[in-house]
Amino acid sequence: MKHNLSNMMALDIYLSSLSETEYDKISHHIRNESARLPLLSWDIYSENYMGKLKTAKREQDLLKVKQMANQLDWQNDMNDIFDQQRFEAIVITDINQNIIWINDGFTTMTGYSKKEVLHKTPRFLQGPKTSDETKQNISVKLKNDKPFTEVITNYKKDGNSYKCEVKIFPLFNKETTHFIALERQVS
Repeated sequence: MKHNLSNMMALDIYLSSLSETEYDKISHHIRNESARLPLLSWDIYSENYMGKLKTAKREQDLLKVKQMANQLDWQNDMNDIFDQQRFEAIVITDINQNIIWINDGFTTMTGYSKKEVLHKTPRFLQGPKTSDETKQNISVKLKNDKPFTEVITNYKKDGNSYKCEVKIFPLFNKETTHFIALERQVS
């Protein structure tokens, strides 16, 4: 007779409910046709797997940014930019703020595909709840040519607004040629 995992689990539960005397009376009738399986917690496994996947994606993103840095001769220390930063999305723009690259995290966060955002400025994410003061702050800080952090209300593809923490770093060789933004949704 074939036993499936649920039958074995039911048998284990039944046997564990017996007293020692009751178990001794029936134990000689029990055939152990399969090796016992360890109790697995899929939650623990899943959490560990997702953590490893997130780390691998982050490493892939950093590798891609480093490749672009080599091609475009950026003098920034990319490890220093990414060190200890929390982000979901990465956006790289040219000096005129036209998007030249995004990571998959941007698509997950906003709903927009790479094809939909390339050559647009990040301003396309703004809408009615986006503060004019915040937009002005970002504009001024970009001209200062120094790293900064700002929180802005943006809009996803589905029209829902969200608060986005944006950490922007100028990328340079002899002078600033591009910007990189590390973004994450905040409450």
